[in-house]
Amino acid sequence: MQQQSIAELIGTGDVETTTVSTGADALDALQREAFDCMVLDLGLPDMTGFQLITRVKGEIGLRKLPIIVYTGKQLNKREEAELRRMAESVVIKDAQSPERLLDETALFLHRVTERLPEPKRRILENLHRTDPMLTGRKVLVVDDDVRNIFALTTFLERSDMKVIYAESGREGVARLQDTPDIDVVLMDVMMPEMDGYETMRTIREMPRFRSLPIVAVTAKAMKGDREKCIEAGASDYIAKPVDMDQLLSLLRVWLYR
Repeated sequence: MQQQSIAELIGTGDVETTTVSTGADALDALQREAFDCMVLDLGLPDMTGFQLITRVKGEIGLRKLPIIVYTGKQLNKREEAELRRMAESVVIKDAQSPERLLDETALFLHRVTERLPEPKRRILENLHRTDPMLTGRKVLVVDDDVRNIFALTTFLERSDMKVIYAESGREGVARLQDTPDIDVVLMDVMMPEMDGYETMRTIREMPRFRSLPIVAVTAKAMKGDREKCIEAGASDYIAKPVDMDQLLSLLRVWLYR
């Protein structure tokens, strides 16, 4: 029933969906044909979701295959950090999760909202327009390039988010300390003097900010960047040029959590 409901949600028209019930069947399917995205539940009968992702990325060599973990499992901090390193997105099953799953898959499959069937288009429009996860939330943007700050501020304010900015790592730490009700941080990694890695480590050393969502923004997707960001304290990672739809999706996931 879960397979069928997900296939109906994601599929029809421009998307062909293949469903399998075990990790072994998934590996067979991935070796037989090319896929653009994989939606994965962690509770498989023959192996864990973690093991499957490791084999997909390593044994089969599909490091760039976008993987969306869609699970009802309560994750501990270690599991959550592990998944953030391995998968592109994690959606926890709840009342709004089908809409968010459609949103995530549309993003990674490069689906144009205007071309979706009318019912699905309405789902996404409602999700984006009235999403309480974004409205009124306070974002700290830390970036030494004022053009990036302006672009991000303009975009985020359209979603009714409140934006505060800092033009250096030290200023970003000071802003956080002066404004304790910040909900999420967008942290540029490549800054002079105190770079994003050092800034994130400094923030994580403060007990009250240990669980604050921080999304690291890097100049380009270099090998190992994701792991380096996570190790420095980032909750998630996005590369420049920033895909604004993907950024909103990341913010929804982290603010929901």
